[in-house]
Amino acid sequence: MQALNSLNRYAPQALALLRVVTALTFLTHGTQKLFGFPQPPSWGMPAAFALTWYAAVLEVVGGALIAIGFLTRPVAFILSGLMAFAYWIAHGPKSFYPLLNGGEPALLFCFVFFYLVFAGPGAWALDNRSK
Repeated sequence: MQALNSLNRYAPQALALLRVVTALTFLTHGTQKLFGFPQPPSWGMPAAFALTWYAAVLEVVGGALIAIGFLTRPVAFILSGLMAFAYWIAHGPKSFYPLLNGGEPALLFCFVFFYLVFAGPGAWALDNRSK
């Protein structure tokens, strides 16, 4: 048990790794919608200022901010809400079960971002520069 407890000292770095990987993965959802990168979405590019376009802008800007750990808690709160909204608008009506409605990524993003609201950015974040 002592060996497992010694891992606690790496918790800030593990949290930072979770933050950065989640943010970069999330960011690619926005770049796909806005720029067609790494490939255009199967449903087509969103019209400017449509609901999907605003979501894509939040995905790109919010994902970048979370990745560098700047304004992590408020941005994570906004992104968690965005993903909850996306889940219930796009996935929830299809089925109650995330496995059946395709909403697993939205659900996971929602709760990882919600966790970051409370846990903070971890190590390697611009939010920590004044500490």
